[in-house]
Amino acid sequence: MVSELIYQLSLCQVPYIGNVHAKKLCDTFGSASAVFKAPSWELEKIEHIGEIKAKSIKKFRDFARAEKELAFIEKYGIKPLFLTDSEYPQRLLNCFDPPAMLFYKGNADLNAPRVVAIVGTRNNTEYGKYISEKLVKSLVRVNATIVSGLAFGIDTIAHRCSLKYGLPTIGVVAHGLDTIYPPENTNLAKQMIRHGGLLTEFRSDTKPDKHNFPSRNRIVAGISDATVIVESGLKGGSNITANLAWDYNRDVFAVPGRITDVKSEGCNRLIRENKAMLLDDPDYLIAIMGWKENEKKKVMSQMHMFPEMTDVEKKIIELLRKNNDTGIDEMNFRTGYSSSSIASALLNLEMQGILKVLPGKRYRLCDQ
Repeated sequence: MVSELIYQLSLCQVPYIGNVHAKKLCDTFGSASAVFKAPSWELEKIEHIGEIKAKSIKKFRDFARAEKELAFIEKYGIKPLFLTDSEYPQRLLNCFDPPAMLFYKGNADLNAPRVVAIVGTRNNTEYGKYISEKLVKSLVRVNATIVSGLAFGIDTIAHRCSLKYGLPTIGVVAHGLDTIYPPENTNLAKQMIRHGGLLTEFRSDTKPDKHNFPSRNRIVAGISDATVIVESGLKGGSNITANLAWDYNRDVFAVPGRITDVKSEGCNRLIRENKAMLLDDPDYLIAIMGWKENEKKKVMSQMHMFPEMTDVEKKIIELLRKNNDTGIDEMNFRTGYSSSSIASALLNLEMQGILKVLPGKRYRLCDQ
């Protein structure tokens, strides 16, 4: 009899079925085994499945590959996490393309209350190293879990500093857990397994091929509450991660640098395009994320300090209470006030510390 785990391991091996389709099917039928056992006509009527994909599921018989993978994860104590499992990273489920199956070795909580991704160039400067260490050290007081990609440069610094200061750290890798890339980080990876973990969507025997890294980056962005870009050129993995975090509607921060420094060009552009908030002080990240214990009390007291609000300001606060993270265009539409009135009210509320500006000129109440 084929076990549920074998069905789970096999689902994304079915030709034409990717992560998005797998999630859609499991949302509909409840489990991987139910997907394989469903009649063709039921599969066909699922949106974006159709006849070709339904036939591909019904014809699938190659469960031997899944059985081989099962033997590997049992031998090395790797935890398989299917998207219906309670220990699966729940933040990823809010993304449109979560991996159907993850492989995890470690002891850190993938659903920790506060998770920060710190990424950047492989060829960092002393400035980048200093900022990364300062950031990780500041996050100790909120007991954040640090996520990165185990690459050279900023990633390695973030992981090492996390271990140094006693924070759990998770490395998301672009290959199977039967290898470590880069190999120079093997000892670091072993330490992380004891005080954090390694996570991947790739099965054993999967090499760190170039096309795997953007897939890895989406997990880094999706598993985290906030993503910080420390140093980055205009192209590269950290920029991809930042844009993915932006697409997932996560908070993105970038450390600014000199306009003549090519290793800061990516960060400066993210800030200029309002895709990232300028991060010049780790305390700013903690405050923006609402991780200070007295943050809500402070904001509420500030609201009481300014009882004489205009009708526009009151309307904006009322709207944000119902629908936080709202843009100016939507505010115009929902409140009926002019753009200039809205802009003026938003500026006043921001100066009073009642709301905060998100990338893309969206707004959120500070007590939310």
